[in-house]
Amino acid sequence: MKKVILTTILLTLLALPALAKGNRLTCSGSTTVLPIAQATAEAFMNANPELDISIRGGGSGVGIAALMNGTVDIACSSRTMKAKEITQAKSKGLNPTPYAIALDGIAIVINSANPVKNLTLKQIRDIYTGKIKNWSEIGGNKAPIVVISRDVASGTFEVFNEKALAGAKVVSTAQLLASNNAIATTVGNTPGAIGYIGLGYLTSSIKSVSVEGISPNSASVKDGSYPLARKLFMYTNGKAAGAANRYIAFIQSAAGQKIVQEQGFITLN
Repeated sequence: MKKVILTTILLTLLALPALAKGNRLTCSGSTTVLPIAQATAEAFMNANPELDISIRGGGSGVGIAALMNGTVDIACSSRTMKAKEITQAKSKGLNPTPYAIALDGIAIVINSANPVKNLTLKQIRDIYTGKIKNWSEIGGNKAPIVVISRDVASGTFEVFNEKALAGAKVVSTAQLLASNNAIATTVGNTPGAIGYIGLGYLTSSIKSVSVEGISPNSASVKDGSYPLARKLFMYTNGKAAGAANRYIAFIQSAAGQKIVQEQGFITLN
């Protein structure tokens, strides 16, 4: 009888992690997606108190690596996965599956005291590669340009590098920062600075300039006319199932998209 009881207890204990995992989600990655993930997770857990959703930042590359290592259920990414990442994942028997959760525009931001209102893609590229060094060269005040960029783990950096820089190397004197918040704060405190952030991180201490005469807003991002428009994603290994499927479906629902909009981003429809 004792053996039967002990065996039953042991089997119950062994089953607990599996039961817990079914009610627990871990998400990691993009700092751009972070406020959307945090706000929607809070709302989803309020409606589903049996669930526990853990959200961490770190950058799109960090989240994708964690998904491939099997340490998270969902990777948050502000870019599509690279071909080499997909190849690496498939070599491990994984099948990364993207789910678009919001639209965004990468805003080119300067200090609120800077009079410049518009930049062309060529001017942005020339600033970030070090060809243009002073604001007076592009209609601004006579002041050196302080270049602020994201680090290489950032999905925002990857999209900016592709769409604005055409793959050109960022000038070696650029300050590389780890998050949208860090860039917004630094640009706000530095009169000659220029940086780039997701729309949800715009504050009153900085201003966004138009790019090629087009402002980053809901209409220009949705119709694709803003040159630095993009989608934001969550990735799962294979088709999302269980709690992950329910959570992502909630973000894509009308209620979830309302939260996306409240966070300063743009809805899918």
